[in-house]
Order: sequence, then structure tokens, then C-alpha cells
Amino acid sequence: MSAGVVDEHADAAAKAAAGPVLEITGLSVGVRGEDGEREVVSGLSLSLGRGETLCIAGESGSGKSMTALAIMRLLPQPAGRISAGTIRLFDKDGSAVELTALDERRMRGIRGDRIAMIFQEPMTSLNPVLSIGRQLTESIEAHTGLSHAEAQRRAVEALKAVRISEAESRLKQFPHELSGGMRQRVMIAMALALEPDVLIADEPTTALDVTVQGEVLELLRDLQRQHGTSVILITHDMGVVAEMADRVIVMRNGRMVEEGTTADIFTGPQAAYTQELLAAVPRIGSGVGRRASAEPDPATRDKVAVVNDLHVRFDLRGGFFGRVNRRVHAVEGVSFSIAPNETLALVGESGCGKSTTAKALAGLVPYTGAVKIGGRELSGLGGDARKAVRRDVQMVFQDPYASLDPRMRVGDLVAEPLLIHGIGSRQERQSQVAALFERVGLSAAQMELYPHEFSGGQRQRICIARALALKPKLIIADESVSALDVSVQARVLDLLKELQREFGVAYLFISHDMAVVENISDRVAVMYLGQIVEIGSRDQVFSNPRHPYTRRLIEAVPVPDPSRRRPRFARLDREIPSSTRRIGESVPKLVLKDFGGGHLAAIAD
Repeated sequence: MSAGVVDEHADAAAKAAAGPVLEITGLSVGVRGEDGEREVVSGLSLSLGRGETLCIAGESGSGKSMTALAIMRLLPQPAGRISAGTIRLFDKDGSAVELTALDERRMRGIRGDRIAMIFQEPMTSLNPVLSIGRQLTESIEAHTGLSHAEAQRRAVEALKAVRISEAESRLKQFPHELSGGMRQRVMIAMALALEPDVLIADEPTTALDVTVQGEVLELLRDLQRQHGTSVILITHDMGVVAEMADRVIVMRNGRMVEEGTTADIFTGPQAAYTQELLAAVPRIGSGVGRRASAEPDPATRDKVAVVNDLHVRFDLRGGFFGRVNRRVHAVEGVSFSIAPNETLALVGESGCGKSTTAKALAGLVPYTGAVKIGGRELSGLGGDARKAVRRDVQMVFQDPYASLDPRMRVGDLVAEPLLIHGIGSRQERQSQVAALFERVGLSAAQMELYPHEFSGGQRQRICIARALALKPKLIIADESVSALDVSVQARVLDLLKELQREFGVAYLFISHDMAVVENISDRVAVMYLGQIVEIGSRDQVFSNPRHPYTRRLIEAVPVPDPSRRRPRFARLDREIPSSTRRIGESVPKLVLKDFGGGHLAAIAD
């Protein structure tokens, strides 16, 4: 047993000996629906020690978030209720308060003050019409009785604690003026301003880029060390669990299936479900050396898509007369090609231009430069010719539910592209859709159902079936697995690989998850501020990254192995710069150096 694992066992034992701060016994939560009440949490018992980080892991529908909402007494009313069990919150002197017995007025006094919660999507948790400062100071004033000036000082200190620069000026800003990572830091500042005994973080990094995720996790660790706060971290990311947890509870279908120290769960999981969950986690290093699907020399084959010197810019109006005074340089001089049967991954953080590049390739946004699909230049085509070329490019989006019309049966949704392009008779279309359903692991009988009757993974399979309906040469998968649970994600990725082998389709795979990218891609292009800073084969980019930004993306991926915890995460000194420029302000053009074998990376001018 390594020294790190021994230290972890000793640390966990010390925290347990300090006594619990929260204890749940036999908790059951029921939710009423059209078919009566069903249990979403069944007989859950757990204990949280002082200063301990307890991770509750599991997939969608496992009861993780419902457990958190039950602790906070924020279950959706009137449908949700605690049907059995106790939730006790302990003072340092050992006395306890039973949370399930408190009325709403007394519970309001505990929320924020003694138990605080950070939600997954900060934009839905922050009031869009109130400034950051007002939201922070009102919360502090409500719980502490401090004067307005003292509450403002505490608010500034809280923002500085979460490493938000220019904290005083940030108080005047509104949520929409901050990036996703900054908004999540504001949520953490609000939660910790009152120094609660317990902090519940429900998927606090799922919506964040991998480098911002690393910073937020490091921030939680720092603040926990300073204040001795106990943390319940709810996540389906086993890399985050390995990085953060002292102990782990694995849940499935509302029940606890396994509990143990982080080291024990990862090195010797007992439950079959825990073993499946860990086996499905994509790991950095497992893809390198895997034989790429695009074996023949790309120069000898026709390209499915060729992009040359692509620019996409959006004008912004401002000032008294509403003139164009700024411009978003979303994509600046991007060039690449994709061969048949090849997967090119386009990676980078939010706002780097990945999705805009994809939309230009699909002809969905105006651009300058050259985009050729199947040898034909998109910009010079008329209506019918452009429609014919668009048959060759299909998209699969991040949110399958938003991509499917809830009023249509899924069979009709998959048949719709065939109908639009006038392909086949009604009977032939039905037959083709049934075959596509079977091919993506669904049954033909399910064609009559509506989107809401499927799980997230099944809905994404429907979107893939629809994309395949026109037998395209290129499928653009834009963050197509990022919203899925890890085991569902693994099945969808396997399906994409199978379909590529069967149909020879090329993929432009857009993602910020480097572990997923390494497991599916043949080549990788790394984007930063609208430009490609590195491009090469999967092995070149992952085994020998040449650009510092590429190295940073790879290092930021949390490793699902507690024995390889990073001591500290190297933080960005500042937010990623904006791609917005004043009119007339030039964008420095990157020079790509050839490192051999098609491996290119940016160097200084």
C-alpha cells in the first residue's frame, strides 16, 4: 500500500473521530406523479464528519440530487416529500437539531448559515436582474445582522477568497456579464460568505471547461482547509471523485450500493455496479497507441471536407447611435481537412470557436474563406445544389432533448430528413427508419413513442439515427456525449465507432473532454481564441504536446485514480482573454511550425 493511500486512510479516520456534523438515518423520499407516489430515495443512511469531503456518485436518476434537496428541505412542492427517516445537524458541543421537524421559518435560518448549497448551473441560481453585490450583501445581511457597509466588506472578502480579480468593481456587475467559471465562483463565494458547517456541491463543475473545473476544485479544497467546512460533493465524474473525496457513496435507483474510503472504492470495488461505473470511465493514456481507423495515407484519398483560411466574425453595436463599434473574431484563419472514415477532434474551452467552426462547415453561419464538402465549394452554390451538399453533412448536438420536437413521434423525426429531400415512398421510409432504429440499439416498436418517453442516452441514439438517415459523408458531433452519464457515454462512443466502421462516415468530433477525445479521435486540432494552436495525430498531440495550452488541457483532466492526485492545480492568473476587438484592431496571426508527420503547433511571431 502506497504512502499516499496510508495517509488518506489516516486522514479519513481522524475526520471520522472528530464526530459527525450531519447524520442521515433511513431516509426515504417520495415523489407523486400520475401513477401515484414512487420512491426516488430508499432507506439511505450516511454520516458526514467534520472537515470531511463525502462524494455521492452515481448516474442520472440515482437519487443523488434528491438526497441533497431533502437535506436542504428544498424538495419540489407539493409533489416531493420526505416519507421516512431522520436528518440531524450537530453543533460542536454534540447537541443536534432534527431538520425534518423544522418549519420553513426555522429552516430558512439554517439554510446558508449552517448548510449551504452550490447548484450545477449558476445562471439559474443567480437573479439576472440584481447585481452580484446586491445578491451577496442581501444574503449576508439576512443571516448576520451586519450593517450594509460591513456586509459589503464581507462580500468583497468573499469574492477575493474565490480569486475573483477586481472584486470591488465586480459587485456592480450582473450575472450575464461574467463567464460560466466566474459565475460558479460567485456561487461559491455566496455559499461560503457565511462560513457554513456543511457545503453541498451538486455537480458544481459539470458545465465547466476542464481547466476552469480544475481551478474550482482547487478552490473548494483551499476554502475547506481554511474554514474546516464539511463538503458533500455530488457528481457522476469519477475523476472528480478520485481527486476530491475522503469517502465515497455509490448510489443506484435511489439506493446505496456501496460505501467506503476513496482508495478502497477505486482499488477494490465490491458491487458489480461500481465496477461497471469505473470500467466505463474514459482515461487519459488508454487511447494512445490504439490503431487509428484512418490507416491509408490521407494524401492519396479524396477529402470529405476541406476548410481553408476560415473566418467568422460578428459585429456588435453600441454607443448612443447604435453603430458597429466592436467585432467578435469567433474564428480566425482556421484550416484543416477530414478524410473518409476519419475522426478529427476539435478541442478547446468555451468561446474558442469550436461550435462556430462546425456551423460554418454545415453552412449555418456566414463566413469568409473556403469550405469544400465532397470537392464542392459551399459558398458558390445555388439553392438546390446547396441542399444536395447539405445531405452530406449532418449534425448531432449536445442536448438531444432540445434537438427533438416534443410534439412529434420519434419515428417521424428520424424520417423527416428523408421526407424533406424526397427520398423513397412512405413505406420505404418507414422500413429505412426501422432499420436505423435497430442499428442504433433501439427497437422498431419504439418508433411510435415521443421524445420524453426516452432516457438521455436513448434520445442521443435517436439523434444519431436521424443524422444517419441521409447516409452523410460527414457527421458533426458537437459535445454530443458531454451531457450523458459515464456508462451511457461509453455506449454512445462505441456506437459511433461501430457506425464509422460500417458506413465509412467521417466525424468532426467537438469536445472539451480530453479523455473522451483521446479515446475516439484519429487526429486532434486544438483551438484557442478562434485559431488552431496545434494539430496532429492523436498520439502526437497526447504523447508529445508542443503548445503550452495543449499541455494545460491534458494536465487539467482529473485522473480517476486517488493515488495519482495532483498536489496542486496550476491556476490561470486571469480569465481567458476575450475574442472581441474594436473595429480596426487586428488579431495577431499565429505561425504553425511543422514538427514532422503532420504535427503542427503555433510558435511566436
